Amino acid sequence: MLQEIPACHRRGSPPTWPNGPGTGRWRVMTPCITFTHGDFMFRYARLRPVQRATVVATAVLGTCATLVTAGGGTAAAAGTSASSSIAARYVALGDSYASGYGIDGVENAACDRSTSSYPSILRSTYKSQSFTSVACSGATTRSIWNTQGSQAPQIKALKPDTSLVTLTLGGNDIGFTQLVITCASLMQSQPTGDPCRQNFRKGGKDQILARIDDLKPRIASVLTDIKRKSPQATIALVGYPSLLPDSGESCRSTQVPFADGDFGYLRNITKRLNSALREQAAKAGAVYVDTYTPTIGYDMCRAQGRMIEPLFTADGRVAPAAAHPNLGGTLSMAAIIKKKLDALGR
Repeated sequence: MLQEIPACHRRGSPPTWPNGPGTGRWRVMTPCITFTHGDFMFRYARLRPVQRATVVATAVLGTCATLVTAGGGTAAAAGTSASSSIAARYVALGDSYASGYGIDGVENAACDRSTSSYPSILRSTYKSQSFTSVACSGATTRSIWNTQGSQAPQIKALKPDTSLVTLTLGGNDIGFTQLVITCASLMQSQPTGDPCRQNFRKGGKDQILARIDDLKPRIASVLTDIKRKSPQATIALVGYPSLLPDSGESCRSTQVPFADGDFGYLRNITKRLNSALREQAAKAGAVYVDTYTPTIGYDMCRAQGRMIEPLFTADGRVAPAAAHPNLGGTLSMAAIIKKKLDALGR
């Protein structure tokens, strides 16, 4: 059920939620934007083809190679590798960061799954003999074992002979949509303060950090069941990239409408979430892939060369891939993951 909010959160005072946030789906009018609760995503109410500039592949892949080789070592950029047994039978699980939300080449509209997602790029890079991606926007740990709308439980895609499983998951479990919307809404009330951090602090405890703690055993269970279904597989738990300046510096604007003090807060949430994922990967014997460190400096605040899209475009429209990797971002994530997998020598 859609709930109508009379004005966009970018204009005037923060909107009031008719039945409170988290009660299903709600719509912001003027402009018409639909936010889907539980999914770290923003979309036009009337979906239109995303018009993107032509990307010169060699230039983009060169950037990826520079990123993944920073700090020493040499790795081929995505798209240049011969086949490898590690990804011979590849299954991709996860949320909108794995489905390629907001990028051209949509092959499954219900899940915003793109042929330019990092799993699809890896599949082409490794020339996988078989490939299945069931990554879906809005996916939570529950989506691994249960249906998500018309989509079957993701775990059903796993086979005993699966050789590689990639997984990006957890952002929707901690309610990143609610967090981002709330932070953007509250900016109006205290633009130079940290109203969002204050909002989520109840009884001396941060609610979002508490959700990250609650997420840990669920991620552990997901990894356990992946190993049970695909005992031969290398499991790569892929973390989230750098969304905002790692320095915590504010870049408040109409495109990135957060209060000055909340930039550091949101950055810390992403880092704490990644830390939790890294911890669970280590305990389960899975491979953790750090996409945060290599993407520092390419966040949504960067005017040019960014790999994460801001919430709004320069002309005030909701960005098609708002708060998600753009094409350069997914290419980079694929290159970072490939470097990690190749280093295993399997």
